[in-house]
Amino acid sequence: QLQLVESGGGSVQPGGSLRLSCNASVTLDYYAVAWFRQAPGKEREGVACISSRSGTNYADSVKGRFTVSRDNAENMVYLQMDSLKPEDTAVYYCAADPPFSGLLFRPCVLGEEYDYWGQGTQVTVSS
Repeated sequence: QLQLVESGGGSVQPGGSLRLSCNASVTLDYYAVAWFRQAPGKEREGVACISSRSGTNYADSVKGRFTVSRDNAENMVYLQMDSLKPEDTAVYYCAADPPFSGLLFRPCVLGEEYDYWGQGTQVTVSS
């Protein structure tokens, strides 16, 4: 059973940077992985995702500021967040989808439901 654990959240001033990590309990080689966030009183939002072949997609609100990457050897996925804004304040979650049956591949789509979720890590951007 895949388990995901996020880390790297914290408090930072506007314009600062944070790197979130998502550590998986099993190999992520053929999984798509996404980062979501949810701010108080707001709906959950897909932020970035990376396919099993390292193709990426980003929400318009973070394009050019956030970068998602993966290290399959370490069962890790990262979210580098630069030029942070107060509106980036939220709990950030990583989520994963397994490969399609019979295929060693999964594309990433920000708008779909993912099968496995971490517990979340808080990011606060404030002066």
